[in-house]
Amino acid sequence: MLELDRCALVVIDIQEKLAQLMYRKEALFENAQKLIRGVQILEVPIIVTEQYPKGLGPTIREIAALFPDFKPLPKVAFSCCGDEGFQRELLALDRRQILICGIETHVCVYQTAVDLLASGYEVEVVADAVSSRTADNREVALQRMRDEGAGITSTEMALFDLMKVAEGPKFKEVSKIVK
Repeated sequence: MLELDRCALVVIDIQEKLAQLMYRKEALFENAQKLIRGVQILEVPIIVTEQYPKGLGPTIREIAALFPDFKPLPKVAFSCCGDEGFQRELLALDRRQILICGIETHVCVYQTAVDLLASGYEVEVVADAVSSRTADNREVALQRMRDEGAGITSTEMALFDLMKVAEGPKFKEVSKIVK
């Protein structure tokens, strides 16, 4: 089960040029936005990365606009764990449960999840907020991550898992987001 004080969200490489090529991109964008807005309400820390932004462009505006002071971490390694800036930021958060959304499922998401698992993190991949250019690549990657020990979840499942109870102002705010 996810726990508010142990969890962080990593949003991987949802950038302009590549994002437009994703399988079911509209659902990806919608669910990633719901997930980000929900964890912001719940005060879960978020790290956003960009793969080679010079070539792939910036994070899509729908995602970037959700952050008042948007500062994504640029990287060139497919795995976020291959970037020193990411490693420093993740260690500073002191969170051992990592939710992952982003693209591409079979490259950067997969390699990041496997590296985090190897480093002793609990990893939950948000299946309806990850994508690849093809459905096959997405499905193969989700299965491989599950085989490696990652949990597979959904946007709503993760948010309700973090909340635990159906009461209070945060529950009401998050419920409005997922409806």
